[in-house]
Amino acid sequence: MSVQLTVAIMMTIAGAATPLLIAALGELVVEKSGVLNLGVEGMMLIGAVAGFAVAYSTGVPTLGAIAALIAGALVSSVFAFLTLSLMANQVATGLALTIFGTGVSALIGAPFVGITTSTLGPLFAFDNPLLRLLFGHSPLVYLGIALTIAVWWFLKHSRPGLILRAVGESDDAAHAIGYPVLRIRYLAVLFGGAMAGLAGCYYSLVLTPMWAERLTAGRGWIAIALVVFASWKPGRVLLGAYLFGLVITMELQAKAAGFNMFAPEFLAALPYLATVAVLAIISFAPQGGANAPACLAKPFRATA
Repeated sequence: MSVQLTVAIMMTIAGAATPLLIAALGELVVEKSGVLNLGVEGMMLIGAVAGFAVAYSTGVPTLGAIAALIAGALVSSVFAFLTLSLMANQVATGLALTIFGTGVSALIGAPFVGITTSTLGPLFAFDNPLLRLLFGHSPLVYLGIALTIAVWWFLKHSRPGLILRAVGESDDAAHAIGYPVLRIRYLAVLFGGAMAGLAGCYYSLVLTPMWAERLTAGRGWIAIALVVFASWKPGRVLLGAYLFGLVITMELQAKAAGFNMFAPEFLAALPYLATVAVLAIISFAPQGGANAPACLAKPFRATA
């Protein structure tokens, strides 16, 4: 295998892993606060169409990424209001959010189908393969790695992170000593929505700088599974994202090479089959759910 091909494959892995990583980190923070949001796929689609629309209208992809952040946070605020203030079922509301995001993104994106826009591509172009591998990625690739470190430090070493974890482990105890449980969970859900929106715009502004309906192709579900796969630990989310990026890249390389032993539909299903296999393995492991926040998906009602 040539150096050029090796570098191209490794860059493809990073590109496939980055949106999964960013979305999963956001969901990890949400779940650490004790909230389960299954609407990641819908928020990613909203972020993808919002980012593309703003980037196309302004000609500035960076503004598109900012718009995706805001759009994801706004959509997640609806979920937060329904589940935290009105105490709606979190699982059902998350699924409804995915359906809502799929429909709204298709409606908003209808005028943009088939149109291309400028990309949020690499800041520098290098001919040297090693330099291209190290510095030739989209800024979002480096942001994903930086976010992993930031989320790890926040949860492990900061006082706000400790409070958020306390809320996820025992909301009643956190409330009893004076912590604003609902406010903390609102902020966590908004952060998770912003990250999902940013992950979504990676598809419309980096991987395929154009809009198409259901552009994220179910990757939001993989991001949710990654949190469980990683046992709610940011470092393992990074490793898991790049592992799934490798699986996705294998599928793409097999198609490009004309590998006909399996049907194309089977190759396209590989990442999702890998997700099911990983979750099945974890469910049978002795410590499979040991790191799950104790109050995950449990409603909280403040008492005097």
